[in-house]
Amino acid sequence: MKENEIIFQAINIKKEFDVTVALKGADITLKRGEIRGLIGENGSGKSTIMSIAAGMQSATSGEMVYKGKTWNPTSMIDANLQGISMILQEANTIPGITVAQNIFAGREKEFTSHGIVRIKKMIRAAQALLDKYEIGYIHAADQIDRYNFEDRKLIELVRCINENIEILVVDETTTALSHNGRNVLYKLIHQLAEAHKTVVLISHDIDEILEHCTSLTVLRDGEIMGELTKEDMQKSDIANKIRYLMIGREMTGDYYRSDYDSVCSEVSRLSFQHVTFGRIKDFNLEVHAGEIVGIGGLSGCGMHEIGRAGYGLEKLIEGKVLCDGKIVKSCKDAIKYGIGYISKNRDTEALILNGSIQDNIVLPSLPDLQKGIYISKKSEHMLSDKEIERFHIKCADGNQWVNTLSGGNKQKVSFAKWTAKGANIIIMDCPTRGVDVGVKQFMYQQIMEMKKAGNAILMISEELTELIGMSDRLLIMKDFEISGQFKRSSGLKPADMINYMV
Repeated sequence: MKENEIIFQAINIKKEFDVTVALKGADITLKRGEIRGLIGENGSGKSTIMSIAAGMQSATSGEMVYKGKTWNPTSMIDANLQGISMILQEANTIPGITVAQNIFAGREKEFTSHGIVRIKKMIRAAQALLDKYEIGYIHAADQIDRYNFEDRKLIELVRCINENIEILVVDETTTALSHNGRNVLYKLIHQLAEAHKTVVLISHDIDEILEHCTSLTVLRDGEIMGELTKEDMQKSDIANKIRYLMIGREMTGDYYRSDYDSVCSEVSRLSFQHVTFGRIKDFNLEVHAGEIVGIGGLSGCGMHEIGRAGYGLEKLIEGKVLCDGKIVKSCKDAIKYGIGYISKNRDTEALILNGSIQDNIVLPSLPDLQKGIYISKKSEHMLSDKEIERFHIKCADGNQWVNTLSGGNKQKVSFAKWTAKGANIIIMDCPTRGVDVGVKQFMYQQIMEMKKAGNAILMISEELTELIGMSDRLLIMKDFEISGQFKRSSGLKPADMINYMV
């Protein structure tokens, strides 16, 4: 085993989804000991090519070579057992079973004797791995459903690492992790590289790529646009070069807001009054018309729960949530009063993956489209097509299923369902998670248009730079309460907030 020895090659890989061409003959060569960054806009093909390598799906044409032999895995489990594992962007754990059973899914034979699976032995082995990777607070015997999205991603990480591991593919996973979770992942991928294993880090975060990767491949529209060495990546203007390769043009216009005017209406649109539930105690907040209120903090600080409460998804013990003076007791109330909610957990809470783009967009608006017992298909088409055009959603038409879209286009659908409804109070939980820099800029522009139109926006995010760049008023939460408040300012920096988070 030698460092820089070629371990994997994808040659002229093409992938088509009906009329959509995801890969147009892409080539990639991976070597032992490297941490290869893979970057590109949503829909560029970066996740597609590695999902083919990891056995998630097959190519339309082309060939793959792994360790000198033709490579055609029959499934992700098959690929994992032979040394190629992929951690997906969205949740990929099996509900209703234990953490241990998730970690050893497909490997039950290792704990089977005389046809009986030795559960206690499996739990002990799983706990040893959790402890080894410094996440021993997760208990192998627990049902996996009791853990949050971040913890389930770390459980997936443990599942992917076995004694046969040769190539680990990490697909946008860091966007779902806290600072501590990211450190666990970064430490592990560097350990793998030092052991002459190969890591592929798929990310939209250029800073992350430059800090942790030893090489970089840029994709655009299903084609390889460039490959950069570590030396290339250390040049002073490299971030701009990467962006140019990603989108094929220089970025124009503002990225975040360019103004520092936080003046807004005195009219309160969304109000939390002495809200108490779970570990949230006596929480108070007003969001005004034409105001963007940001909430930030570390994972587990309570900010995501506040977003859910604002949409009527949490049962309050005390206090109330008001929308224009009306009490919000349920998400049905929230929709009725004009509140939209973009969930952090896009694939499980915000979208119906096995439904069409049109069905997802028009769903909150169906009562408005209904005339008697009849809903006009023409009205549905017109409403859906308007939002598809507004958000530049890349698709064949509104009948295309959402599960065939890239992460950025899925997120656009999440936004479009509420603009179609005419919601004028929007709760956004991690609104740009897992989307590329071009889509982020577009979404920020849409958020500013909402603000200018007088909408009230509650933006919850784990990215402090995003909150600083977009918020009129920024709250930091720690231990389920507000620990700091900041007004919009040109001098505001993430470092100003760290002490309020930890």
